[in-house]
Amino acid sequence: MNILVLNGSPKGELSVTLQYVAYLQKTFARHTFKIEHIAQRIKRLERDKAAFDAILADVRAADLVLWATPVYYFLVPGQVKRFIELVNERGATEAFAGRYAAVITTSIHFFDHIAHNYLAGICEDWGMHFYGGHSAEMKDLLDEAGRAQLLRFAEGLFAAVEQAAVTPANYAPVIPHELAYVPGPARATANLPGLTLSPGRELRPLIIADGLDRSPNLARMVARLAASFDRPVEVVDLAAVDIKAGCLGCLKCGLDNECQFEGKDDFTTLFRDRVMTADILFFAGDIRDRYLSARWKTFFDRSFFRGHAPSLTGKQLAWIVAGSFQQLPNLRQFMEAYTEMHGANMLGIVSDEYANSAQIDALLDDLAIRGVTWTASSYQKPVSFLGVGGHKLFRDRIWSDLRFVFQADHRRYVANGSYDFPQSQIGLRVTNLFVPVIRLPSIRKQFVPRITEASVQPFKRVVEAA
Repeated sequence: MNILVLNGSPKGELSVTLQYVAYLQKTFARHTFKIEHIAQRIKRLERDKAAFDAILADVRAADLVLWATPVYYFLVPGQVKRFIELVNERGATEAFAGRYAAVITTSIHFFDHIAHNYLAGICEDWGMHFYGGHSAEMKDLLDEAGRAQLLRFAEGLFAAVEQAAVTPANYAPVIPHELAYVPGPARATANLPGLTLSPGRELRPLIIADGLDRSPNLARMVARLAASFDRPVEVVDLAAVDIKAGCLGCLKCGLDNECQFEGKDDFTTLFRDRVMTADILFFAGDIRDRYLSARWKTFFDRSFFRGHAPSLTGKQLAWIVAGSFQQLPNLRQFMEAYTEMHGANMLGIVSDEYANSAQIDALLDDLAIRGVTWTASSYQKPVSFLGVGGHKLFRDRIWSDLRFVFQADHRRYVANGSYDFPQSQIGLRVTNLFVPVIRLPSIRKQFVPRITEASVQPFKRVVEAA
């Protein structure tokens, strides 16, 4: 069997994920593996069509296309996202059609399902037979049980390809939305006079966008949103920002939150001086391949120089989308999780998928009004499972095996009280000492009938005192 491995790590041969492929290569020596470093070579693939066409030739010769990639910021690295865009832009999906596909990722299981769902949808869009994915914890290969699970996955995968097995279709094709958005008269509905933040600083909204040159709807939505405020709103077009490259995964930022590209391009200045100092953020983009653009993905990846600690705490954040967003729940979950994990408050998501332009105008006005109102009242929605689960995963790993590399995270976690382990709550520990007593038959007989009533009493007292 001919297996083409699309290596999605910017580190090329030094990729941890690629070691999982190397293990399979040695174990299943009867198969032929060919590795293409699509992330590490993405700049060349953009400018050198011959190099890109050589990969397409490898795809056509393959029985199986195996995506091997780390999970960066909820998804594949921005370089892989760009490769996928190139395939679509150059009409090259026919090379992939009819081939079997599968995914191997490595991560700490931080929203790795979003990356797997995304690649599955892309493969199905390209007419491939998508077998499934193996989401390994980074160190699974070092463990006998982890190696055994990897081999079982590979055995099933290779057998399915050899037997031409039928694979399920999990994602319907994305149907384009055809409304041409024509905004109504601009109205400054979000009034800021007199609203200041300590120490006397005026509230600052900021719109960051990519796709303004591709999507007329997006450009008009951004302009209409800006007009909802009673003063000029800064709009940053990512296409005009000097961003040399995507995240390299070098982990230099782990020590002191300093990026490898510090001073070499404009990204860290943009993020520190404009994004982190804004009060209301609007992230705007057009749908490209079941996600936003590769440039947006690069923006998210590069913001990892801030580490695993929230960077947008207390801010209001909304998303403006042109395209068939409502058909992409995977993308919605990313946006919700990103917002919560950064400590921001989700204002909402507005797309251009409505019956008429007046509805979009009203939704954009409402976003602006709520942004101002909730900033003034410091309103923050309760965090959902997305934020709670993500925080606890980061907390435990930074405290334990990742602390050695991510020392800046550790310092911030200590300073911010993010190490909120339940065992540090002395009151709970004392209360739990009495758990064995409750199991005594005589006490249990009295405890069980009263537990429901007793549990609601503290809440009733709060209500009565209101």
